Amino acid sequence: MGKERVSIYNIAKEAGVSPATVSRVLTGNARVSVEKKEKVEAIIKKYDFRPNAMAQSLSNTKSKLIGFLTPDIRNPFFATIAVECEKAANERGYSLLLSNYLNDMTLQESHLQKMIEMRVDALIMMGGKVDELVSDEDYVEKINQITDMIPTVITGKLDGSDCYQVNIDQSNAMEEVMEYLIENGHEKIYLLGGRKEVNSTYVKRIRYRSSLRKHGIEFHPEYMMESKDYGIESGYSLMNEIFEMGVELPTAIVAINDFTAIGIMQSIREHNVKMPEDISIVSFDNSFLAATQIPRLTSMGYDYVRFGEALVETAIEAMEEQHPNKLTLIQPELAIRDSVKLLERRT
Repeated sequence: MGKERVSIYNIAKEAGVSPATVSRVLTGNARVSVEKKEKVEAIIKKYDFRPNAMAQSLSNTKSKLIGFLTPDIRNPFFATIAVECEKAANERGYSLLLSNYLNDMTLQESHLQKMIEMRVDALIMMGGKVDELVSDEDYVEKINQITDMIPTVITGKLDGSDCYQVNIDQSNAMEEVMEYLIENGHEKIYLLGGRKEVNSTYVKRIRYRSSLRKHGIEFHPEYMMESKDYGIESGYSLMNEIFEMGVELPTAIVAINDFTAIGIMQSIREHNVKMPEDISIVSFDNSFLAATQIPRLTSMGYDYVRFGEALVETAIEAMEEQHPNKLTLIQPELAIRDSVKLLERRT
């Protein structure tokens, strides 16, 4: 590796530190431990590395870019948030650099590296490992190396990370759904879809159980069914499984998201069961798909405009060292439509 090809990224990789640490050593920043400083300086000397004046000048210039990583832009939930983030960024003089990593964590890491090389001023990350119930220790360390240099905002959780969080209040969202169903006479309620290893699904499952207990309704573990993913096919397969078991059908189903609900509704129609007369359906996300279903789907949504603004505002405030809140919660909003039958109210 000739010195003309050496960059701070090469030096950082060889030293086992973040590019930000190398930059701090080069600028004489005091926020570097003696051990790391000596290691970096040794590698700089080894390659006789001298950052050119143009690169140093550019390093002090804002790119006005905010990187946005999403697992699958085809999902209307992620697409809606991306659009609102772009609007909020544009209003504040920034551009959104969108990257779709297709639920592939290797691809996500590759896209992250490219965004760093493109000198984004901040990062917003959704899905993938930031949604896991148990945070991956190695991944947290990788992200912390990035946050040393670039403020990072996530919509999940990474225990031990230096990320800012803008999250939906999943607990309150599930409680409102259950209150709506139970207050309107439903007791035999299934919760279908999602994986319990995903934090948002885990929180919903816990609140589902506690809501039943609060109202003196017996919990049946078989009423709570997982799926391999959050797509239409998973909802379709779960509902087919219920029909194949030949059990007494629920009066209401809570679907983990709108995609899952669409699959459930497709199966119900194929089995000549009426909605909402025989089975009521409620879901989460309130995407544009919810209002297109027959019957129109009651769905727990969120203030997506506020969601996008909060993500972008947090990112900008962090890069400007204005010390934004480490955690911001977005409150749920239930969109009541036609998919729930109102039974005799509980007293």
